[in-house]
Amino acid sequence: MTETLNYSKPLPSLEASNKPFWDAARSGKLALQHCADCEKVRYPINHVCPHCLSDRFEWKAVSGRGTVYSSIVFHQVYNQAFAGDVPYNVSLIQLEEGPRMISNVVGLPPSEVKVGDRVQVVFDPVTPEISIPRFQRAG
Repeated sequence: MTETLNYSKPLPSLEASNKPFWDAARSGKLALQHCADCEKVRYPINHVCPHCLSDRFEWKAVSGRGTVYSSIVFHQVYNQAFAGDVPYNVSLIQLEEGPRMISNVVGLPPSEVKVGDRVQVVFDPVTPEISIPRFQRAG
């Protein structure tokens, strides 16, 4: 999707707490924390479960399927690194497993992204270390 040699947009900082997420993404999988006590899926990444406050968890792959919960089209350039992408959508995806993830829906004009659209995760390898999860309409 993206030219990996010239990626000049902001990137996440790889840290021990998020490395399993980014390692899985680089392998084409969406992995999230699962509480080892109450078994709830948690996202965003956290050191304690927001449901039972346990600090025990495992990283497990999830389906990557979801629904567009909300979406907005950005026409304004808020960060020069994204100037070439305007207009683009920022969408809140309700994952089948429960959490909501902010991302983009790709593969169609931004104005065609609709609440309720069924989507599936795809991965955008922007650098050798980072593949960004994005979503496309499910077929």
